[in-house]
Amino acid sequence: MHWKELRYGWDGRLLGAGLLAAMLFVVPPGSAADADAKTLDGKVLFGYQGWFNCAGDGAPENNWRSWARGTPAPDTLTIDMYPDLREFSKDDLCAAPGFTIGGKQAYFYSAWNPKVVNAHFRWMKEYGLDGVLAQRFVTAIGRRRSSGDVLLKNIMAAARAHGRVFAIEYDVTGSPPDQFMKALQEDWKYLVEELKVTAHPMYLHHGGRPVVSVWGQGLEDARHPPREPEAAKQVVRWFQSEAPEKMRVTYMGGTPARWRTLSRDAQKDPGWAEAYARMDVIQPWTVGRYRDLASVDEWRKDVLEPDIARVAENGKMYMPVIFPGFSWANLKKGDPPNRIPRLGGQFLWRQAYNARVAGARMLKIAMFDEVNEGTAMYKLAAKRGDAPEQGYWLTLDADGMDLPGDWYLKLAREITRMFHGEIPPAEKMPR
Repeated sequence: MHWKELRYGWDGRLLGAGLLAAMLFVVPPGSAADADAKTLDGKVLFGYQGWFNCAGDGAPENNWRSWARGTPAPDTLTIDMYPDLREFSKDDLCAAPGFTIGGKQAYFYSAWNPKVVNAHFRWMKEYGLDGVLAQRFVTAIGRRRSSGDVLLKNIMAAARAHGRVFAIEYDVTGSPPDQFMKALQEDWKYLVEELKVTAHPMYLHHGGRPVVSVWGQGLEDARHPPREPEAAKQVVRWFQSEAPEKMRVTYMGGTPARWRTLSRDAQKDPGWAEAYARMDVIQPWTVGRYRDLASVDEWRKDVLEPDIARVAENGKMYMPVIFPGFSWANLKKGDPPNRIPRLGGQFLWRQAYNARVAGARMLKIAMFDEVNEGTAMYKLAAKRGDAPEQGYWLTLDADGMDLPGDWYLKLAREITRMFHGEIPPAEKMPR
């Protein structure tokens, strides 16, 4: 990628041309050109959960999955942030029982509805965002396939309609250690041969091969198989070189944050170093690993820069993960609300800036739609009065700032432009 060589100050000023940073958000959303599905270079991708259902939405589960434990109520909610649903027709939403906004019925949505997923990808196009890593939980593969893989088909249709890239990201959390490898192999064969995901014009490729991410290997947690580095190397080998030719991939590993030092959240067996070295892309999980601007800067010096140097030594690629903030007071009862404040976007921007100036060529933002842990980036309730009156809600004014509901889509647009090389890295967040 050709990065523009212009003389910019650290505050975002183009020397002799006025303040650039203050102008960045002036341009309204428009119709972006189709994202380039042939390369990871310069990509800024969102994790996309799509795990929301409603009772009566047509899904076999017939429940309020990911919104609440059972029927929605203030004490059963499992989300902290409320999506801004004002653009949707009420016919495409689900009435949330017992919840009101300004005395009127409040709603949730179901990703089973193709119109909802289509709107999410339309937003990505309007704000110039590249696309998503579509989360595919290994423990849910059987359920997804038996019910027609509706969510993935919705993603495929929306990606095609709006020219946004997507790639599969398998999450191994909770998988039986003796079964997950077979599950990955069989499902990838099904996706390639039956759903033909890799033939989709917007399926993300790199180096001529489709991209697949496997998230969770190497974490120091018994829920994330395998426990042996040899088994992890077997997974990487199969996807890279042992699978049938049409099923071979550019392999992205969703790893512990401390993968390089084999410490803290990472398994300690030294054999894991070779497993990580085999991966084409390292994507370390950093959500919750730092909590304020000072620790973000410390992370850049102590972890990010040495990580990127190690990956370069191995001739591989590095995709940092950044997040806007964190809160799961409803999901984890007793946990403090707004655990990691967003600071009006400054927390996210500093992470993106640090990643870019440290040398990262690509980025993952966690997550597009995860209102459960307060990491959602799509349109959100801006003020407390925009969310249901019942229950606890973290809104965008929580840190005393008056922000529009699409603020984080706007911020993601500028982060994407920075990684595309369209604007220079600026430490100061655009106004």
